[in-house]
Amino acid sequence: MLPGMANVAALLHAARTVLEQSCARALPAVFADWPTADRLRPQQPSSLSVLGWLAQAARHALPGPHAALAHAVAEAATGLTWRQTHPEHDVSDAFLERYGWSEICGLAGPVPSATLACGVLLLGPETHYPPHRHAAAELYVPLSGEAEWQCGVGDYVLRTPGSCIVHRPGESHAMRTFAAPLLALYLWSGEGLDRPAQLTA
Repeated sequence: MLPGMANVAALLHAARTVLEQSCARALPAVFADWPTADRLRPQQPSSLSVLGWLAQAARHALPGPHAALAHAVAEAATGLTWRQTHPEHDVSDAFLERYGWSEICGLAGPVPSATLACGVLLLGPETHYPPHRHAAAELYVPLSGEAEWQCGVGDYVLRTPGSCIVHRPGESHAMRTFAAPLLALYLWSGEGLDRPAQLTA
């Protein structure tokens, strides 16, 4: 099955607009490889418990391009494939109820790309995403919800919507939410797009 081409194109455009506004200095080379939505990969839509917080996250997104992307995600959500990386024996049931992500473009998403992976992460309220790392370089832009982020062994730091959060390849990082859900745009680039995140603690 394919999500509507118009929905996918809107997501892809909105994602790029957010990246250009929040992280342009960190991404000059990425935009040269930015894919187009003229050829879509078949998807099997799926749902997760965490989507119960998606509407709330969209309502409270940072006004402007960030809110536009949040609302586009909410509108397209039922046609997207929502995934979880970590197996049940590695994390708690409570975490799995409040965690999920969906790829817009990349090796598995509806828009094919072999050079980058871009999508959204959704975490429910009062959720700790434990330290993890992956081979690809990564950045996040929170769209909605204040959360604390940790890089390496540093302290947790409060990051607000619109921030550009950069993780180097192999760098351990973690997040924790509070009363509000977190909806964030992510981008992987460089080597290791085919290697999933691994928990480090």
